[in-house]
Amino acid sequence: MVYKILLPTDGSKSSERAGEYAISEASLSGADIIVLNVIDMDYLNSLPQSDLREKLDEELLAEGKKAVEKFKTRIEKEQCKGNCKNVNLITMIKKGKPEEVILKTAKEENVDQIIMGKSGKHGLERFLMGSVTERVVRDSKIPVNIIA
Repeated sequence: MVYKILLPTDGSKSSERAGEYAISEASLSGADIIVLNVIDMDYLNSLPQSDLREKLDEELLAEGKKAVEKFKTRIEKEQCKGNCKNVNLITMIKKGKPEEVILKTAKEENVDQIIMGKSGKHGLERFLMGSVTERVVRDSKIPVNIIA
């Protein structure tokens, strides 16, 4: 039986569909859902100007909060086709390399499975599994469900 589900989200359509699946799983199993947004620090650290890094860090943090809150609000308002009853949400926003943070969080939180979207916010969504998703699948010690 699944007791904790990790749901990495970036606000993309793919991660929204993964969220719907996670809700269904949690409703059936009674699992908690940990909704995680990761701010990619490698991307920020590659920028030459510190003031630009700080501004983007703030914007990415706000975007991460928005993605997590959007999912949380959806659960709280129970607008999930009747599937949201008794779903316990834990929200987290962390910084680092997304695949590393996802795997580390899964281990630290004793997660039973990871449910994530096939790809994130980019134009290749229809054709490729995202690089973060691919690395999580490859390196995870627990089941990973990929939702297209």
